[in-house]
Amino acid sequence: MDFITALDKEFAAQANTAQSSAMEAYMKNNFSFFGIAMPQRRAVLKSVSTEYLDSIKANARTLAFQLYEKPQREFHYCAIELLIQNCSKKLALDDIHWIEQLLLTHSWWDTVDTISKYLLGRYLVQFPEQTTIVIENFSKSSNIWLNRSTLLFQLDYKKNTNFSILEAVCEHFKESNEFFIQKAMGWALREYSKINPKAVQDYVLSTNLKPLSKKEALRIIEKQKL
Repeated sequence: MDFITALDKEFAAQANTAQSSAMEAYMKNNFSFFGIAMPQRRAVLKSVSTEYLDSIKANARTLAFQLYEKPQREFHYCAIELLIQNCSKKLALDDIHWIEQLLLTHSWWDTVDTISKYLLGRYLVQFPEQTTIVIENFSKSSNIWLNRSTLLFQLDYKKNTNFSILEAVCEHFKESNEFFIQKAMGWALREYSKINPKAVQDYVLSTNLKPLSKKEALRIIEKQKL
């Protein structure tokens, strides 16, 4: 038995029909689910992975994309976790191509946000000279999920966030009527407000952002004023 077959078998054995219906409804019925919650899913992945460590280390990218071909969302989450665990700390220059492919495949906020933060974000830390090229290309794309990734890729940067880049991306998308873009903009600004609240406040108050973006961006700042 190979890794993916073993994982499939274990997920099928632990499937929860009632919970899967709730999960599918939460995701607007865009995906099918086994009905396995995150802690249980991660425990299964860890347990099965211990039997196939050498295969996973040698073939993480291939296995991840094979998992991504399966319909159940739990497989997609496992694929991303395999890539984060085995590849994200030592990426290659051309890995941007499969990172982009992941962002464009079975796209929804749950996977896109994780890929943006832990794969795209780490890629651009390792290859900072690619930042302008990648962010410009993704920003100009007609795909909202690539657009969203440009707002979220710095979420894990904390004090190393390049606020000039974040401002530029926000300026590019500030007129967007897309919910997922407005929400991401506010989220990214709110996270940076934990580091530099004045910079965020000054930017938000001097910029004509959409109400949702503004509300999300200032949430922590406004709360601290109470």
